[in-house]
Amino acid sequence: MTLLLSNEEVADLLTMPLCLEAMEQACRDVGEGHAANGMRSELLAPTEREDGLYSLLTMSGIIPRFQTGAVRINSDILTWPQSATGLKRVKAPTPDGRYTGLVMLFSTMSGEPLAIFPDGVVQRMRVGAVCGLGAKYLARDDAQTVGLIGTGWQAGAQAMAICAVRKIRKITCYSPTFERCRAFAEDMAKQLGIEVVAATSARDAMRGADVVMCATNSMQPVMEADWVEPGMHISSLKRLEIDTAVAARADVVFTHVQDALSYTLRTTGADLARDTDDKKDKQFHELKQSTLPTLADLLLQKAPGRRNPRDVTVFLNYAGMGYQFAATGYAVLQQARARGVGRELPSDWFTGTVPS
Repeated sequence: MTLLLSNEEVADLLTMPLCLEAMEQACRDVGEGHAANGMRSELLAPTEREDGLYSLLTMSGIIPRFQTGAVRINSDILTWPQSATGLKRVKAPTPDGRYTGLVMLFSTMSGEPLAIFPDGVVQRMRVGAVCGLGAKYLARDDAQTVGLIGTGWQAGAQAMAICAVRKIRKITCYSPTFERCRAFAEDMAKQLGIEVVAATSARDAMRGADVVMCATNSMQPVMEADWVEPGMHISSLKRLEIDTAVAARADVVFTHVQDALSYTLRTTGADLARDTDDKKDKQFHELKQSTLPTLADLLLQKAPGRRNPRDVTVFLNYAGMGYQFAATGYAVLQQARARGVGRELPSDWFTGTVPS
């Protein structure tokens, strides 16, 4: 049987501690060659919206330890609106306000489909968990305060992750719309049981913080290098939201992966945001990302992390990886089976009697 799960069910099943545990083991396995990550492929084409492009994105990976392989598929309309704070990358919802992203989980023992579920919650949680692992091994042991820049969908998971790996007592968050920022602060304070306050500027959110986490959809830097203070740990999950000057201030810089297997193809007329691609490529080379130590190097102690309390450490979480969905899918499936959650569908619906 193949298990069908909703986003709401996945949200109830996948806690941050479970996600961190699965992701750490999977990352170690990838680093040791015991697991594999596939190519990230994105095809871009014009759509009926003049301000958008159609994107078909796929990525895959296998974790033999968990006996799972996964494929993530996204079908999106991407837009790049200009806001008061600059250019942003925004996914446009369907006419009924929804988004199309699926994860298909397979058995590495039989090849059969194990589960199908939306990618929305696992996408958020796996990004948070990877940044959480960076903080677990790079932030000061006594870190208690966090500056969070961004208050959107990804920001909540960043807050959950840092609170799971450090004894955080206060988070100061910032986003350009103060009312939204304040609402986020109130909601996260209830969820996490700690003090969460809204700042009126990114500078104020960062000032005095032990850990700074960026979680924006900005296509330009959201912080300045001279805001960086001794002892800080800084993480970024989107290219261009911090510039190379910030990394240059750091004593230690790690990246999730040096150069993800990634392929992007634009059809004729799919020209929107080409300049941002150029900026990302330029940043990649300025950061010398292909030579930076990776998260797996950090977990396996192949590269040294923080050396003293005054070190500034930076973690760049810039590449979505297919293996992460095999890892989170495993954690979700284990919980779903234990709790009897989801709808079982005949695997015959997804398999055939002849080889493909």
